[in-house]
Amino acid sequence: MASLWSSLEKEVFNPQNKKLLEAISVWKTGKKKKMSILCVVVDAFRPMQPFLVKVKVDRAEQYKMAYRWPLAELKLVDGKSLDQVNLDFDLQFDKIYKWTASSFDEKKTFIRCLWKLNHRFLSNAITFVNVHSYSVEGRQGLQEDRRDTVKTENQEELSVYQEMTPKEAADVLKLMEEHEPLVNNSIAFAEQLSRDLHVLDEANLQAIISSEKQVTQLMSFIDEALAEVARVEETLQVYDELLGSVKQQMDHIHQENSLLHHITSNKAKLMDEILFLTTHLDLGKEHCEALSCADLSSPSGVEACIAAAEALSACMNIQIQSGYRKLQAVAEQLIMFETLKQNFENRFIGHVTNIFEQQGSAQIPALTQPVDKLSAPSHRLQHEELVPYTPLMAWLRNASPVLFCDLPKVYAQNLSRLYDKEIKAFFEQAKILLVGRRKGSLQEGLEKPTGMGSRQNPRWSLPGSREDQEDMLNKGNVIKQTLEQVLRELRPLCIAEQLFIEKFFQLRQNSAELQVLEEEGSTAAPEDPACAKPPSQPEEQTAQLLSEIFSSLDPELRCFLDVCNKAHPFSCLQILVTLNDCIFEMWGKTSALPSSFLNTVLGNMLLLAKSSFNKCIGTLCKEIEEAKVPSKMKVGILPSVSRFEEFVNFSEAVFRTAQRRAELDKAHLRLADSVFNSINSLSSANLKVNTDMVMMENFHHVHCFLCQKKIQCLEGKKKEAKQRYSEHMEKYVIRSLGQPLEKLNHFFEGLKARVAQGVKEEEISFQLAYSKQELRKVIERYPGKEVKRALEILYRKIHKCLSPEENLFPVVWHAMEQELLRQYREFEDLIQRCYVGSGITMEFTMEDLLSYFNSITLSSM
Repeated sequence: MASLWSSLEKEVFNPQNKKLLEAISVWKTGKKKKMSILCVVVDAFRPMQPFLVKVKVDRAEQYKMAYRWPLAELKLVDGKSLDQVNLDFDLQFDKIYKWTASSFDEKKTFIRCLWKLNHRFLSNAITFVNVHSYSVEGRQGLQEDRRDTVKTENQEELSVYQEMTPKEAADVLKLMEEHEPLVNNSIAFAEQLSRDLHVLDEANLQAIISSEKQVTQLMSFIDEALAEVARVEETLQVYDELLGSVKQQMDHIHQENSLLHHITSNKAKLMDEILFLTTHLDLGKEHCEALSCADLSSPSGVEACIAAAEALSACMNIQIQSGYRKLQAVAEQLIMFETLKQNFENRFIGHVTNIFEQQGSAQIPALTQPVDKLSAPSHRLQHEELVPYTPLMAWLRNASPVLFCDLPKVYAQNLSRLYDKEIKAFFEQAKILLVGRRKGSLQEGLEKPTGMGSRQNPRWSLPGSREDQEDMLNKGNVIKQTLEQVLRELRPLCIAEQLFIEKFFQLRQNSAELQVLEEEGSTAAPEDPACAKPPSQPEEQTAQLLSEIFSSLDPELRCFLDVCNKAHPFSCLQILVTLNDCIFEMWGKTSALPSSFLNTVLGNMLLLAKSSFNKCIGTLCKEIEEAKVPSKMKVGILPSVSRFEEFVNFSEAVFRTAQRRAELDKAHLRLADSVFNSINSLSSANLKVNTDMVMMENFHHVHCFLCQKKIQCLEGKKKEAKQRYSEHMEKYVIRSLGQPLEKLNHFFEGLKARVAQGVKEEEISFQLAYSKQELRKVIERYPGKEVKRALEILYRKIHKCLSPEENLFPVVWHAMEQELLRQYREFEDLIQRCYVGSGITMEFTMEDLLSYFNSITLSSM
C-alpha cells in the first residue's frame, strides 16, 4: 500500500499540485475484472478544495486519471452496513455509482475520510446512510477530529512564514560577521540588536516629523481634488438628466417605427392571402356554365366538361386554413363549388348509366344462313363511345369514390345481358359447325356415338381396323380445329374487354404499369398454364367485373366441351392438347395479359379436361385389368395388350405436335401397369395351354412394341417387359424339357437334394433309392432313339402352341437345346462325382444330342 501511495503521489497528483489523503482499490459491483483506484485529494494551495478521483492502470502499468468529481457534488454515501463484513458501498453524484472494495478495512478508512472532509469542508452537506459505527464512536471521533483540526491550523500558521530571499540571507550573514565576537554570547548579541533597533526607530520618527509640511501640502492637494470631483459629478448629473429625456423620446420613436413595420408587414401578408384566395378559389364563368349545363352528348361539350371538372378539382383541393372557412365569401364560394360538383356528378352518372343500359339492351342479328366460319362479336364501337368519358371517370373516382364504386357494377350488370346473348349465339354457331347440322338434327348426330357403350364394344374401346382409326383421327382433327377456332375468336373479345374496363374504370394505377405487365407477359410463361400468381387488389376487381360480364362464358364453354367429348370416346385427348397449346400460345402473345381473365377461364377448362382425361384413363385401366381371357383361347396376344398398343398409337398421333405431354406420360405409365397386371393375372387362370408360354409371348410383344415406339417415359417398362419375357421363357423351357426325360430328371433332382441335405457324394451309391442298379435302370429307359423321338414330339408340340406372329419358335427351340446340353453336362458330372469307378455312362452323348437337334430342325424346314 505504501508503494501504491508513493506511486500515485509521484506520477499523478504531485505534478498537479494535489495532496493525496486516502486511496482504495475498488471495482464496479459485479465486474471484478476491471480494477480501479478511488483517491481523495485536496489542493496543495489555498483555497483548499477536496476532490474524488478515479485512477486506472493501463497496459504499461502507468497510472492515469480517468475521472474527477468535486466532493461538493457528492450527495449520498451508502455504506451498506459497516457493522457487517460487506465490501459494497454506493456513492451518489449525478447518478449512483456502485463499488466493491478490496478489503473491509480499506472501505472503513475511506468512508471515515469522506466523513471527516464532509464535517470540515462541506458543513455536513453529504448524507451518510448505513454508517452506524460513527455514532458508536461518539466523542472519541469528535476529539480526534478536533486534534486533526488543531494540527491542520498549526500547519497553516507555519505555512504563513516564507523562506528568506538570497539578499536577506546575505544581510544576515554580514550582520553576524560584524558582530562575530558577540555571536558566541547570545545574550549580549541580543542586547546589541535591541539597542540598534531602538536607534533605528528614533531615526524613523525624526524623519516622519521632518516631513510634516510635505504631508500638509499633500492633504491640501487631495482636498482640492475632491472638490473638483464634486463639481464634475454635478455637471454629469445635469447631463444625465438631459439625456434621460432624450432617451425617452428615442424609445417612443423606436416603438412607433416598430408598430409601423408590423402594420406594413401585416398588410403585405393580408394582401398575399387575399390574392391567394381570390386566385385559387376563383372558378371561371365558362367553367361554371359548362358544369351547370353538363353537355355530355357532343365531343366539344365533353371536352369543356373535362376542363371545367379539372378546374373545379383544383379549386376544391386547395389547402386553406380552417379559419378562412369561417369567412363569408370563402364559405359561399366553397358551397358553390360543392353544389356544382354534386349537380355535375348526378348528371354525368345518369348520362353514363343511360349509355350502359342502351348498350346492354342492344339486339344481336339472328342466324339465318349456314355458317362456314366462326366470328365472335366485336365491341369496338361500344368502347369508342365510352372512351371520351375516361378523364371524367378518373375525376369522379378522385372526387367521389363512393359514387364511383357503383358504376363498374352497373356496367357489368348491363353488359352481361348483351354478352350472354352474343356468347350463346356464338357457341350455337360453333356446335352447328362442329356437327354440320342445324339445331334440330344436332341431337341425332350426338346420339350415334353412344352405341359404343354396348356390350359388344366397351365405352373406351378403340376401333380395330386401320380405316376406323383414321376415321377417328379425322373426327378428332375436326374437333381440334373447331375448338381452336372458338378459342381464337374468344381471345381478342375477352382481352379487349379487360383492357377497356381497366383503362375506363382506372383499375390500374397508370398506363406505364399496364405496359410493363404486358411486356412481362410476353416473355414469361409458367410450367403449368393453369397456375398463376396470386392476384393483387386491382386484378381481383378486374376479375370480379369480368366474371360478372362473362357470366355465361364458363357454362357455355363447358357445354361445348361436353359436345366435343360425345363426338367419340377419346376426344378428351384432342381437347386436352388443344387447350394446352392454346394457353401456351396465349402466353407467347404480346397482346395477352399475364393476368388475363381468359387465362383463368381456360385454366379451369384445362383442369376439367384433365379430369375427363384421367377418368377416361382410369376406366380403360379398369377394363384392361378386369378383362377375362376366354377358356377356349389357345394362344396369342391378349386383348388387353392389343388395346394398350392401339391406345398408344392413337394418343401418340394426337400428341405428336403437342407442346406439353406430362399427362400423356402419366397415362402411359398407368396403362402399362394395368397391362402388366393383366398379363400376370394369367398365372391364376385355367388355360389349356402353358401359362408361361402365353406370358412369354405377351411380354415379348410389349417389349418389341415399346422398342418400336421409343417413348421416353416407358423405358423402365420396356426393360421390365424384357426381363419378364426372359424369366417366363426360361420357366417354359425348363418345364417343357422335364416332360420327355421325366424319370431321368426326377432321379437326378432327388440326387441333388440328398447332397444338399448333407449326404456325402461317395455315400450316395449305398442308398437303396440311388444305388448303381437304380441308376442303370433309369439310364436304360432313355436310349438315343427314345430321346430323339421325345424331342421330335416336343418340337411338334411347341411349334403348334407358339403364335406364328411373334416368331419366337427359333428362339425357344435354341434355348431348349442349350438347356438340354447343360442338363446333360450336369448329369455326367454328378455320375462322375457320386459313382466313382462304376463305369456308368449315359446311353447317348452330347454329340448325339446336337445331331438330334440338327436333324429335327432340318426335317421340319
